Amino acid sequence: MARLPGDRMRPRFREIYSKLWLTTLLMFWLPASAQIIDSETISELVVTSLRREQPRIMHAGNIDRLDAATISDVQHQHIHELLNRVSGVWLSRGSGQEHLTAIRSPILTGGGSCGAFLFLEDGIPIRPAGFCNVNSLFEINTEQARSIEVIRGPGNALYGSNALHGIVNVLMPMPRSARTPMAALEVGAHNYFRARADLPFDNESPWLASIVLADDGGFRDDSGYRQGKLHVKRNWALPDGEFTVGFSATDLNQETAGFILGENAYKDPAINRSNPNPEAFREASSQRLYGIWTRTLKYFDLDLRPYVRHSDMRFLQHFLPGQPVEENGHVSAGLITMATFGDSTRRTILGVDIEWSDMFLRQYQDGPTEGSAFLVATRPAGDHYDYDATSFGVAPYVQTEYELSEKLTFAAGLRAEYLRYDYKNRMLTGNSRDDGTVCGFGGCLYSRPADRSDSFSYLAPKLSLTYQLDESTNLFATLSRGFRAPQTTELYRLQSGQQVADLDSERVDAFEVGVRRNRQGLSVDIALFAMQKRDSIFRDADGFNVTGARSEHHGIEVASNWQLGPGWSLAVDASYARHRYDFDVVALRGETFVSGTDVDTAPRWLGSVELEFEPGDAFNTGLQWTAIGEYYLDAENRFRYPGHSIANFRAGVRLSPKLNLILRVNNITDKDIADRADYAFGDYRYFPGRGREVFAEIRYTPSESL
Repeated sequence: MARLPGDRMRPRFREIYSKLWLTTLLMFWLPASAQIIDSETISELVVTSLRREQPRIMHAGNIDRLDAATISDVQHQHIHELLNRVSGVWLSRGSGQEHLTAIRSPILTGGGSCGAFLFLEDGIPIRPAGFCNVNSLFEINTEQARSIEVIRGPGNALYGSNALHGIVNVLMPMPRSARTPMAALEVGAHNYFRARADLPFDNESPWLASIVLADDGGFRDDSGYRQGKLHVKRNWALPDGEFTVGFSATDLNQETAGFILGENAYKDPAINRSNPNPEAFREASSQRLYGIWTRTLKYFDLDLRPYVRHSDMRFLQHFLPGQPVEENGHVSAGLITMATFGDSTRRTILGVDIEWSDMFLRQYQDGPTEGSAFLVATRPAGDHYDYDATSFGVAPYVQTEYELSEKLTFAAGLRAEYLRYDYKNRMLTGNSRDDGTVCGFGGCLYSRPADRSDSFSYLAPKLSLTYQLDESTNLFATLSRGFRAPQTTELYRLQSGQQVADLDSERVDAFEVGVRRNRQGLSVDIALFAMQKRDSIFRDADGFNVTGARSEHHGIEVASNWQLGPGWSLAVDASYARHRYDFDVVALRGETFVSGTDVDTAPRWLGSVELEFEPGDAFNTGLQWTAIGEYYLDAENRFRYPGHSIANFRAGVRLSPKLNLILRVNNITDKDIADRADYAFGDYRYFPGRGREVFAEIRYTPSESL
């Protein structure tokens, strides 16, 4: 069996941990003379912890925050360019705007993989609990967010189903806030064009609108996309509170490039810009309307967030034999309620979340499958699935924080969640073609259950301790459980041999300890974690789902930002983690899963280093190095991708008091890489990465800031 570095002996693993600890401890206790600025505490605020502003240093657990300045500097065209700056996070870029997510996890694929992460906009889930989208983040205007907060691992009692491996909360600009109105035009490689605007130019206006329009010709054949995003808000001041209405809409129309095949094909200039699937496409739209009503009453603070959501999507599953088309969509509505009681020494949060949704999915194949006799026989043309499902969920929760002493704070939370599905099959029941005839080789791959109802309930507790060593240093420890109910695609889009009754709520038990030091001139976060996940679903290399799976996850994450001197700063984000199977299964028609082997597509090392120089208001520049370690491509650990590292450069120049020029060069050494590597259906498969690309933007900022 092939081994990755670090498998040889346990001492090597301990040595890696020791070096990370020594490095970060040195950064913590550098002499004051090396810090340039005094040790006054930086009061950075985060909101995801409690749905209200809280000093980051008081957060019980890990949390990372990308602020408006970082988002503006990066100018990401794809969300992976931004979130890969967060330690322990890796977004694997697909074609166009597609992506797969890893947060303290492997890259997860298959029907319910996206349900392992909770994506929020202003604290509100962007999709129903049982109807995730593996590419969810292209449905949010992250390009113009005021900040993005990431919690790695299970969330607290305020956040329920899907917050297994992590939470990404995209916080959009608020009217009358310290936002920077602007208008910008950007051009670049492969006929790329983007227009952006943050309106109005009046910072005191009670409304705002953020607009993005992008057109990309694609760096591979027939792989361009057009995308539009809109976010609008209106705010009203009320007695003892305020009310804000937000509306978000996105539309994506892309030509999708498929995998190129063959070992190391991503290095071959004859094929790494080709597209074997010029017929592939994705059309997707989403709309969300929500309100945020906050009010301060005599005995408690109230926060109410009603919302309605809609999405439609249609795409060719070019990655599957037969290339079926999937159409799906939903209409949903809900209400998030929260009441906060207490004072600075004891605080209790009570609330209940209610959600209803109406979902549909259809999958059909226009022509016969090509390939082996088995694939041809078991993946027939015609309709595969056609169903509707409605869901209703309710989740009461409570969370309490209590100061045991001036330095020690204890917190406990509990969330109870109930979710019910009512499913209606709109075609023939069973494991047959759409005309009722039986497939060869033991039956069709596609199996459709009869009409049914399913319900799931769960309790998720969380305990935490924080200890304040001094005004700038906190220790924390958390013990938590995360869960998610099965997604509708796992329950009702079955494969041959699967039974609905086999599925249960997936759960993660997590333990974490860490330290956070935040001083003017130096901030460092370290977290060590261990997690066990049960009742998971994995997709093997032959495209079959394996249910009842278990896995273990443990590692260390380090995030630091150091002011080296006047105008100079260095940011380092790194993680080392092991993600391993914890069960033994010989799949009937697929791979063998062995306890202790690495989960596929789970690099142990992730890292990013960025050096920035900003001598004044007229100029800034940054050089970033980002790396992904090698990883296995299959459950049996026979095939691997060697990993890669690339460098990116950016610079901003003030041309006039209100006009700025921003230049970016990605992959400056033009290295051949794979954004995603895979081994499936008997062959290596790759999404090749982009080569060297240059982009330039002219930005008008009436507030005269770069």
